[in-house]
Amino acid sequence: MRYFLLSSLLGIVMLMAGCRSVYKGLQPVSGDVNCIRQFSPQFTSTLYSTQVDILKHHLSGLLFFKQMPDSSIRVVFANEMGFKFFDFEFDKQGNFTKHYLMAKMDKKAVVKTLQQDFALVLLRPDLQAAHMAADSHYRYIVVPTEKGNNYYITDTACTKLVRIEKSSRRKPAVTVWMQHYNNGVPDTINIRHEHFKFNISLQKVEK
Repeated sequence: MRYFLLSSLLGIVMLMAGCRSVYKGLQPVSGDVNCIRQFSPQFTSTLYSTQVDILKHHLSGLLFFKQMPDSSIRVVFANEMGFKFFDFEFDKQGNFTKHYLMAKMDKKAVVKTLQQDFALVLLRPDLQAAHMAADSHYRYIVVPTEKGNNYYITDTACTKLVRIEKSSRRKPAVTVWMQHYNNGVPDTINIRHEHFKFNISLQKVEK
């Protein structure tokens, strides 16, 4: 009986720990949420060597960010032989258009995932409802979403982008790192999904 009670108590404690938000310790702070805009990549015509792992599938090739005359951004991924995997567009208001996606990947869930991933990379959030929070190490620009928040995490002075997290109410679902900015463009971009294998790695190619 005693063993049963101890086991039950341990199970309850573990369940409560699993339900605790990793963001619980954040405290509201004052500050300008627009400071995050300085980290929006200034893509004009930028090429990345790219690796994509989706479940059991691996794709490699070149991913091209191209700013169009109307200020929209085209995101095109193809292999070295020119076979196109996808071609997307984000207009300056953030609206998304799928121009092409290879048949094997052309599923609603895949399209939505890629759209959300590259929207994080372009870093053009609607900050009207955003607020700033902090812990002992970082500042968090918190942007509410339909199912949680997007967290744009910087150093305490908002001078360096540490990472971006797309989260549920309790924990990150997607993490994005953009590092080694040069003339407003990151040299490396990494996107990792936390709950299933869907990872994208980009390394800038110098022309």
